[in-house]
Amino acid sequence: MSQSEFTRRFYNRPSLFFQDFKQVFGQRKFIRNTMPELISHDFQERLMMTVTEVNGCRYCRDFHLKESLKSGVSEAELAEILEGRIPKDTPADEYQALAYAQHWAENEKEPDPEIWANLVANYGQEKADAIELVLQMIWMGNLSGNLADFIIFKLSFGRHGLVEDEEKFAIMDI
Repeated sequence: MSQSEFTRRFYNRPSLFFQDFKQVFGQRKFIRNTMPELISHDFQERLMMTVTEVNGCRYCRDFHLKESLKSGVSEAELAEILEGRIPKDTPADEYQALAYAQHWAENEKEPDPEIWANLVANYGQEKADAIELVLQMIWMGNLSGNLADFIIFKLSFGRHGLVEDEEKFAIMDI
């Protein structure tokens, strides 16, 4: 591999991880009792794969590819998600949420307020909050997996821990 720089997002401060963990942990009752009624398993997997593709976590990608296939997401849909596109076969009632998920991840959990308002208007507050919670959970997984790869990268003096398309994940300074 000619790429020699680690470019994926990862938790670079423990406080960021603990902040995200506290947010998700505080919602565990909602996750267990209410979320399954609001968001089907295949919809959750589509959301998770969309965020994972933006963040490039190879561990989450492998796990959620298998889970997506088990839940009924087609190989064609997954191929499009892995290319960074919202699949053309996406159920009509999920398309806006997947576009939001991509926007949310690309903007590091800081979506445009108007796009958030449109999500709430389309899905209602409770379902929009559930969608964002799914995104937050996979964000934590992605950044934790990428942190593991970053540590491997550093300990191996750059010989391991990169992904094939690492340059795709370069974070632009704003």
